[in-house]
Amino acid sequence: MTATPPITSATSSATVFSLRTQYPEGLIGVPAAPVRLTWRVRSEMPSDAQTAYEIQAAETPDFAPVLASSGVVPSSSALAVPAPATPTGSRQVRYYRVRIATDDGWTAWSPTTVIEIGFTAASDWTAVAVGIPSEVGGASPLVRTEFDIASPVKRARLYTTSLGLGDFALNGAPVSRDLLAPGWTSYDDRLLVTTTDVTDALVVGTNVLGAELADGWYRGRLGWEGRDAIYGANLAALAQLEIELDDGSTQVVASNRDWRGSFGAVTASGIYDGTDIDQTRAQDGWSTAGFDASAWSGMEEFALDRGILDLPLTTGVREVATFPMEKVGPVFDAGQNVAGWVRLVVTGKRGDVVTVRHAEVLEPDGSLHTKSLRTARASDVYTLAADGETTLEPRFTFHGFRYADVVSTASVVSATAVAISSATSPRGSFESSDAVLNRLHRNVQWSQRDNFVSVPTDCPQRDERLGWTGDAQAFAMTASTLFDTESFWRSWLKDLELDQATDGGVASVVPNMLGEAAFEIEGQPQEIMGRAGWADAATIVPWSVYESTGSTEVLSQQLGSMRRWIGYLEARRVDGGLLPTDEFQYGDWLDPDAPGARPWEAKVSSHFVSNAFFAHSARILSRAERLVGDAANATRYADLGNEIAALTWTAYGEQARTTQSGCAIALEFEIAPGDQRAALGEELAALVRRSSGRIETGFLGTPLVLHALSKSGHLAEAYQMLLCRDVPSWLYQVEMGATTVWERWDALRPDGSIHPGDMDTGAGMLSFNHYAYGAVIDWVYRTLAGIAPTVDAPGYERAVVAPRPVAGVEFARASIETGFGRLSIDWKIADGDFVAELVVPFGVTAHVSLPVTDASVVSVGGSGDGSGVSGDLTAVRGDASAVTGDASAVPGDLTLTHGTYALRVTHPLVVAHSS
Repeated sequence: MTATPPITSATSSATVFSLRTQYPEGLIGVPAAPVRLTWRVRSEMPSDAQTAYEIQAAETPDFAPVLASSGVVPSSSALAVPAPATPTGSRQVRYYRVRIATDDGWTAWSPTTVIEIGFTAASDWTAVAVGIPSEVGGASPLVRTEFDIASPVKRARLYTTSLGLGDFALNGAPVSRDLLAPGWTSYDDRLLVTTTDVTDALVVGTNVLGAELADGWYRGRLGWEGRDAIYGANLAALAQLEIELDDGSTQVVASNRDWRGSFGAVTASGIYDGTDIDQTRAQDGWSTAGFDASAWSGMEEFALDRGILDLPLTTGVREVATFPMEKVGPVFDAGQNVAGWVRLVVTGKRGDVVTVRHAEVLEPDGSLHTKSLRTARASDVYTLAADGETTLEPRFTFHGFRYADVVSTASVVSATAVAISSATSPRGSFESSDAVLNRLHRNVQWSQRDNFVSVPTDCPQRDERLGWTGDAQAFAMTASTLFDTESFWRSWLKDLELDQATDGGVASVVPNMLGEAAFEIEGQPQEIMGRAGWADAATIVPWSVYESTGSTEVLSQQLGSMRRWIGYLEARRVDGGLLPTDEFQYGDWLDPDAPGARPWEAKVSSHFVSNAFFAHSARILSRAERLVGDAANATRYADLGNEIAALTWTAYGEQARTTQSGCAIALEFEIAPGDQRAALGEELAALVRRSSGRIETGFLGTPLVLHALSKSGHLAEAYQMLLCRDVPSWLYQVEMGATTVWERWDALRPDGSIHPGDMDTGAGMLSFNHYAYGAVIDWVYRTLAGIAPTVDAPGYERAVVAPRPVAGVEFARASIETGFGRLSIDWKIADGDFVAELVVPFGVTAHVSLPVTDASVVSVGGSGDGSGVSGDLTAVRGDASAVTGDASAVPGDLTLTHGTYALRVTHPLVVAHSS
């Protein structure tokens, strides 16, 4: 790195145009934790590179005075950089700005970003949790208070949470866009507090603060066991409004026993069953001044341990899209399977009852298929209060559906499907000439949206909707590619650690609300704590987030949890050094060849799988220790992983190599010795050819199989699998009309009949909206489109650009919103040549491996003077046998810094495949 220019030397070519913290934009009331800053730069000079930075912190946006400075720090880093003046106490505010140096001089200061801390101590609260007695599954309580403000408001913050769901209102308007607040966490240990800026919602004179409460996940029915009140029996609101007035005085309005309570229009609600709303019981204007609450009852104070109150890392559930629904026979069709509800406009008379039922697919006769909902009623019932037109919308619930029917004497004017999600910020985009492949990409996006509802659920429709850890680890990398989910994962991982057993075992679902007999086989309860491929979410999810984002924060946060998980596995080793063989494992769940009623009976040995994941997790922990932990631990865990891998291959290798999942796991987790990997790759490819590209993998093998094929030099077989349209395959689902990813490969059979979903556990299991198999999209970005992060410089700081065209796909374009900016590629086959436009943002180094053959000539044109390009630009030759789908360098690779580049390859390698 060259010498840093003097601070008085200014550059005119570079600009820092964006600065953000580790939290989503607009989120306030965050923890008093070290602040990490990420910035984006644009430059007109391809040769520009960051050589140093300076960060300043202040308590006011004008930085008068500057509170602290990092000083000049020689560094090229712009991802998750530690900021000075870490806020340490409640209500503290910090403003930050940054400038960087290039060889040409220093930029101007960036736009500012701000962070505001919530309540960090129990003593900050004067409010108490209050409510009125209510029945589980019954009517929603309303609570309210009136207060006067004597002079104009300068600043006001409202701090809220609830036992149960709580919709807070101020002067008749919702205080937040968040839905189903405060979300689902491990309520016994963690309850989130929302901070809202309500300065503009207050008026001089009388104001009203109130909340409507409901069972939600806290008190409502959860899981197929039918349990309710798992976390508590009472609903309560906790609210504290702190007001600064223009005259310099302050005012606090806090929930207490003087508040008043009653019931309103919501007569019943549940996550699974839906909402009953009797509009004739509505108390109009209850949260506005002038309402007569003299008949309302006083409050009861309910116990709430303030030690469990926690501050959010991410925003809540939001409305993300709407779809007009069309009448198709007796039902309405949204055209897209979503998680949410129907916004219905009807014309009717007072007393008319309107029932809206929901389903994902239709029976052959055109009616709703509701069997797979199991005991979930999935219906909203309304009683109209007035003649004429009325808009109906449920509260405190959501449904997984594409179709709905309406039963009523009232007339339907319009129906709109409202989609909700916690995945609100798209990160990746993809499009190709293959419309079916594009639809698969959209299906995966929608399965992620629909299943990221406060927690990463398995499905959004039946009496389950739980945070299954196996699904989460399988999909974590793809999730981080498609949406900005770093803060979402960090929040959920906190609950994963809270729900870890004292021995380090990790739950199958997080938050963990399953009973001891939740999973039975032939009447016998099975141990489901610490199950392989599920519990390994403790290591795999943090590592996936790190690789995708480049921030070590998630590793630092989860290091203790990761250590405890590996400690659990170490303690369970038996004679021979491996894990016991006499315990239940989910195995390669839903292997398409497993008995339909016994999805855990996969072809690959579950004991091979459990020990392979043990080795893989130990090695991940070793890497994490090297980055944020202890060097001695790093060596120990690496040795442990290698030992387990060797023992596993000796014990199970011969059996594992006979199955697609066994080969894929052995290759991707480096279980097979190095001298056997080439042969194993060929054996995997032969298995794929034998199956004509049909998938023979379940939940654990599917995310790995295409990576294992392409990295071992078998792109043709990888594409044969990806583009297969026979059952079971990804594109079969699309051609059968899927708009999300299915739980079972053959949820709809080729003749159009619906899989019965019967299980030997006694329950049905059939969902048309599961994201686990959608993990394939990570490979599509990395290989077909050709953009991927690297683990040695994660977060795309060092990106691999390695597109591998395939016959039948004439073009592909993809982009990733990295922390540095948008990295994108747009390639096509034109006149027999491979032609691409590559956009590399400032701060990213792209290592380009093009689809060359022995006859190829590569030409590169770029923005600026070409100084952002290194490599042989005029006659790049390649060995076709060395050009695989992995990130390894091959002769003739190019290294590109920021800029826009036109790439051309004559006589390119276009992968042929059997269909």
